[in-house]
Amino acid sequence: MSRMTILTEAELRAIVKLDLAAVACVENAFRALATVPVAMPPILRLDIPEHRGEVDVKTAYVPGIDGFAIKISPGFFDNPKLGLPSVNGMMVLLSSKTGLVEALLLDNGYLTDIRTAAAGAVAAKHLSRADTSIAAIFGAGVQAGLQLEALMLVRPIAEGRIWARDAAKAEAAAATLRERLGIVVHAEPDAAKAAAGADIIVTTTPSTEPLIKAGFVSAGQHITAMGSDAEHKNEIAPAILRMADLYVADSAKQTRVLGELHHAIATGVMAADAEITELGQIIAGDRHGRRSDSDITIADLTGTGVQDTAIATLARDRARAGNAGTIFES
Repeated sequence: MSRMTILTEAELRAIVKLDLAAVACVENAFRALATVPVAMPPILRLDIPEHRGEVDVKTAYVPGIDGFAIKISPGFFDNPKLGLPSVNGMMVLLSSKTGLVEALLLDNGYLTDIRTAAAGAVAAKHLSRADTSIAAIFGAGVQAGLQLEALMLVRPIAEGRIWARDAAKAEAAAATLRERLGIVVHAEPDAAKAAAGADIIVTTTPSTEPLIKAGFVSAGQHITAMGSDAEHKNEIAPAILRMADLYVADSAKQTRVLGELHHAIATGVMAADAEITELGQIIAGDRHGRRSDSDITIADLTGTGVQDTAIATLARDRARAGNAGTIFES
């Protein structure tokens, strides 16, 4: 007989928060990716263009972790017009020893949101200036707000700027975040002005053409690009990757195919065989991060299966500790 714990989104929201524990969990996942023989197959991807839909399936086995997650992550970007969220999905956690299903996490994309925001915090912690106080967020969706919230865990953020194609959405997001986070947050309709003087720029959109142009970027800034998780997506002008003092990938194998790096290679700005620093290597102390306050640094985050396995095992451990969820025996 096998026992499986079923956890709903509401139960998961109660036990897994965007906090320093979640950031540490994701940071450890990146370290593992750089230091132990992680098994992480390429992302399985399905496109449903007539409904602006895409589905990603991610997984990873990390030696030393007793479970591994398989995540199904749909994004259907016309859903808001139907009154539905644009992302949902679930994770299945299986035993690394037996392959039996241990937990079904019906999170509707919540755990992905948390681990993605936590990854932004990890990138900022290791690459942005310690005195980073002004954050420019491109996008006005759930992830935009979570990225700003996550930055506040690791940097003394005092001001947030929100840019979005839809100015009304940017205004609404800024008002919500002002109230939620208790800092100055305002909408900035001009993309260049949003970026000017910001210590950190975070892009959180499904854009297929660059939002951050080369002329927007100045010395000392850090950019985290986390929207480009598919071949056709592109948020950062490729020239910026060559301008940068340090380009960092979550997974070089993935960013060469999916991320901002993919576009820089395609346009000849970066060599296809260029040696790439990974975030986990910096965390592990094997590669250098930011070297000076004037450096321009970029983190290209395409989303990795190790993050999903890390956050899913954290959820399972919290559920066990708090007797959360429903036990299903078969």
